[in-house]
Amino acid sequence: MRQFKRIGVLTSGGDAPGMNAAVRGVVRSAIAAGVEVLGIYHGYSGLIRGDIRPLSVRDVSNVVNKGGTFLYSDRCPEFKTPEGQKMALDNCAKFGIDGIIAIGGDGTFRGASVLSKLGVPTIGIPGTIDNDITSTDYSIGFDTAMNTVIDLVDKLRDTGESHARCNVVEVMGRGAGDIALQTAIASGATAAVIAEFETDVDALLKKMENSRAIGKRNFLVFVSEAMGSDYGPMLNKRINDEAKIDSRFVRVGHIVRGGNPSLADRVRASRMGVFAVNKLLEGKSDLVICERHGELVTTDIRYALTLDHLYKGTATEEELATFSKEEIDSMHAHAAERAARMKDLHEISELISL
Repeated sequence: MRQFKRIGVLTSGGDAPGMNAAVRGVVRSAIAAGVEVLGIYHGYSGLIRGDIRPLSVRDVSNVVNKGGTFLYSDRCPEFKTPEGQKMALDNCAKFGIDGIIAIGGDGTFRGASVLSKLGVPTIGIPGTIDNDITSTDYSIGFDTAMNTVIDLVDKLRDTGESHARCNVVEVMGRGAGDIALQTAIASGATAAVIAEFETDVDALLKKMENSRAIGKRNFLVFVSEAMGSDYGPMLNKRINDEAKIDSRFVRVGHIVRGGNPSLADRVRASRMGVFAVNKLLEGKSDLVICERHGELVTTDIRYALTLDHLYKGTATEEELATFSKEEIDSMHAHAAERAARMKDLHEISELISL
C-alpha cells in the first residue's frame, strides 16, 4: 500500500458554506494520522502556479463556522490542457504531495479524475449549494443555502402580508430545482416552478385568484434559475396583469451562497472530510464521497459523472457503452430513486399550497 507523508487539499468551482469545515476535517484527521497537509490556494489554478502552503491544526481553528472558503476558489480552463496538467503534476512532485482531497462540484471531480490518472491519488468531496450531484443525496452547502432562502422570504412574507402582495422569487440551483422546491414547501409558497416538472401557468393564476377570494393576502412563488433569466419577470407580469394581484419580482442571486454554514452542513462536511482522508490513506483513489440514506459511501468518479448525465438526460450511447449492463442498471435505479423523491416533494408542494 502506498505510504502517504504529505497530502494537499483544495476547493474548486462555486463556493459553498461548509467547505471550510470540510477542509478542517481533512487537516485535523490527516495530521492525527501522522500525515502533513498542504493547502492549495485558488483551486487547480493554485496547483498550477504553486500557490501552496502548509496547514497546521491551528490554521484551521475558527473556520468551521465561516462561509465561503479560506483556500479561495477559481475556475481553471488551463487545467484542461496537457500543459496545465503537466505544470500541476510537476508541482505535486516539487512540494512532495502524495495525494489530494478536492472539494467542489462535477468540474472539480473531473479534475480529480485527471490527477488520479496522472498518478496522484485524488478523492473528491461534493461541495455545491445546488445539490445537483446525483450520486449523493446531499452536497455540502445545500442545507445552508435553503436556510438562507427561508430567512429572506420570511421577511418578504411580512411585507407581502402588510400590502396584500405577491413575490416571485428566483433562486439559484443551476439546472436543479432542489432549492426552489424544498424552500417552497418550507415557506408555504403557492408554487415552485422548476424545470423538472411542467407548470400550467393559467392554472396557477386561477389558483391564486381563488385563494385571494377566500382571504389569502400574501403569495410566494418560487422559480428555479434553470427556467431561464426571463421566466421569473414574465411570470411576475402575468400575475400582475391577469390575476390582478400586485406582484414584485425578486432575484435572490449569489447571496444564497454566503453566510455561516448550518449545523447540518458543518457536521456533513466534517464527516466527509475525515472519511475522505481515511479512504485516501487506505490507498483508494479516483472516488467521490457520497451520502446515501444517511451513510457515507464512495463512488467511482467516472461512474458518478455518467450517472449525473444519465439523470439529466445528457448521457451519450458512447459514454454508456464503457459500463457494464449491471452498472447501467444500477445507474437507472439510482436515477429513478432520485426522480421519485423529487416527484413526491412536488406532489406535496402542490397538495398543501394555496
